Amino acid sequence: MHQPTAQARRSIYYHYQVFKPWLPSAHGAQVRKQVVIVGSGPLGLTTALELARHGVPSVVLESELQVSEGSRAIVFTRRSMEILQQVGVAERVSQNGLPWRFGNSYYRGQRVFRMEAPHDDDDRFFPMINLQQQYLEEYLVDACLAEPLIDFRWGNRWLSTSQHDGFASSEIDTPEGPYTLQTDWLIAADGARSGIRSAMGLQMEGASYEGRFVIADIRIDLPLPTERLAFFDPDWNPGNTVLMHREPHGMWRVDYQLPANETPEQALSPASLTSRINALLAQIGHADKPWEMDWSSVYSARTLTLPDYRHGRVLFAGDAAHMLPIFGVRGANTAFQDAQSLAWQLAYVVKGLASEKLLANYSAERVGAAREIIDEAGKSTRFMTPPSAGFRLLRDAVLSLSLSEEFVRPLYHWRTSRPHAYASSMLNSPGDDNALFKAGPAHGEPSQNIRLGADDYLLDHLGGGFDLIYFTDGASIPAPLQQVLADSRAKGLALRLIAVGRAGDVAGADVTLADADGHLRARYGVRASGAAYLLRPDQHVCARWMTLDAHRLQAALSTALPH
Repeated sequence: MHQPTAQARRSIYYHYQVFKPWLPSAHGAQVRKQVVIVGSGPLGLTTALELARHGVPSVVLESELQVSEGSRAIVFTRRSMEILQQVGVAERVSQNGLPWRFGNSYYRGQRVFRMEAPHDDDDRFFPMINLQQQYLEEYLVDACLAEPLIDFRWGNRWLSTSQHDGFASSEIDTPEGPYTLQTDWLIAADGARSGIRSAMGLQMEGASYEGRFVIADIRIDLPLPTERLAFFDPDWNPGNTVLMHREPHGMWRVDYQLPANETPEQALSPASLTSRINALLAQIGHADKPWEMDWSSVYSARTLTLPDYRHGRVLFAGDAAHMLPIFGVRGANTAFQDAQSLAWQLAYVVKGLASEKLLANYSAERVGAAREIIDEAGKSTRFMTPPSAGFRLLRDAVLSLSLSEEFVRPLYHWRTSRPHAYASSMLNSPGDDNALFKAGPAHGEPSQNIRLGADDYLLDHLGGGFDLIYFTDGASIPAPLQQVLADSRAKGLALRLIAVGRAGDVAGADVTLADADGHLRARYGVRASGAAYLLRPDQHVCARWMTLDAHRLQAALSTALPH
């Protein structure tokens, strides 16, 4: 019988709310569900909200009675904020988070590299924003509890799953005992130590590095800007790396690498934590500042992925599917992209709008994304935590040369997380004009945001289904195109047409966006009336045309929704 703790977690800055457990005796016999999600971290919660946005109900199972402990994921990228905007929590993150765009690397007291993330007037969100994971989970939980399509079950611990013809059956434990829950699809969002992955005997591919890092959240008043700070080979931690981030509510996040022979238990002792943090504060010239510890943990850098994210009726995502090092803010930010991709493709399968080939595509796209990230993150990880004497020799040579030679300093760049481009996706139209465009988002890339007004952006008008952005100087959409849209909608497909160009309304369009100065057309590489982009429900491009006709649109829709 599962007995989750009912005592609120301790924190010096965050108030933990303890929820009541969901008990089977209060809800009667369980009918088969369409989707069950195991895990209520940012991935599981975002997936549930995205499914609901597409009209698909889900059950979320969480073994605990409160959100996660400690700051954990703290840096969220612009693309993550765009995804969070779709599920209705980006505004709360913006109101309470700390935006930033600069990162600094130091060696022997000298700043040897300064990273500047791109940001222009078309961006609603900053490149990065810092907010502790507890707050993000709180905002997502609030959104889930307000959504009637989401059945949130606190204090429900997954025990086991058996697969059958067309469904999965799971045993779930609660404070009053276990019950059986059947579902068409089970989503494993249960984290890096995934019990579902272990029970199925699935093995990840990739590398684990020897480097271990301590995470420490401390409250301290430091007169420093919200910028990422990295210190290489400091005197108090020779050969190792230290990272610092400002967090909301007077908190700072410190990550420092451990010597190879030190155990996590030794590293987390009060004496060790105090000694290291005092040494860091002395290094940055603030040894006189009092500080207070909130939370600490140890993690290892890993670059691993399952080779396939679908196994029968079980779908893997987030850390259950892949484990990525935090360097470059890749963990939670990759999980948000998993959630958005999985949710729309699963929703279209559940609703009968596409075959299960769409789930194979989800796996192929996101495994490809994980492998791309592993390749990039591996470079950062090998620089931060050299895995061999040869790598350490090379890293130390870069450190030494960077004091005087400009050309080596870009090697400090941490290769920040970026959205994956599904350039080889089976959903991309083979008969469009993608190769003819000289600008704009290409096949598989996410749509570019464009400022339309003081508080009005292109992405504010996208989402909920497929979007056809049609560039026109005419007063109406051609009748053949309107017929394809009408026929698709009659089959249950959510498909909107957004006309761009005219100042007045365009007949046949769902939304008309004026583009008097041609800025939107220029950013999208459009030169003439009649061009168009077709965006998937995750706002990635699956087709674009210099000139669109009804036949080409129908062909692209058929490709994007395989039967």
